Amino acid sequence: MIEQYHLQEEGMDVLVMLEENPDHSPVLAHVNSVPSPLNSAERPSRDIVTLYGAPSAESLALALAAAVECHRSTDANMESIRHLGVWPERGAIGDAAWRDVTTGQLMTRDLEIPLEILNSTAGRLLAECGQLIRRLVAGLSMPDWPEGARRAITVSIGPIVGLTAPVFAPLETMLDRMREAEGLTFEAEGD
Repeated sequence: MIEQYHLQEEGMDVLVMLEENPDHSPVLAHVNSVPSPLNSAERPSRDIVTLYGAPSAESLALALAAAVECHRSTDANMESIRHLGVWPERGAIGDAAWRDVTTGQLMTRDLEIPLEILNSTAGRLLAECGQLIRRLVAGLSMPDWPEGARRAITVSIGPIVGLTAPVFAPLETMLDRMREAEGLTFEAEGD
């Protein structure tokens, strides 16, 4: 079982996107964190994971591991904006930026997550919720996404990354909602 880390009381929301054309990016994935707006209980902070090329459970687990490790870092309590590139041979490298609450000064810090830590966390994620990760990869890889639609699925992990309750909207339901929104649903007689 995965060691339990408290990320946030309400868990960790991750938007996973697939960029099918990896030509413009030398990295496996980008991981960005977007803090919640000030005084907003409606929109919690969110992590955005962008995978490049053909997704696999291992590549997604590595990218999710970078998001988890960002939350475990010393500035996890701060409402910082983080940007990391994830390389399968180098680990995750990026930076964090936030406003100092007393001076209002913009603060920055380099971030580096060694490959060994990413591999360890990715392995634990696969062991704990491998089925969820494989379903997420399958959903991103489905050939029947509406033309022009961004391949993106939201997943909530938490509230503890002992990953006791990862949930996301069933892929079929999500695709049905997208088709309805685009006017791509058809009613057959007898429906």
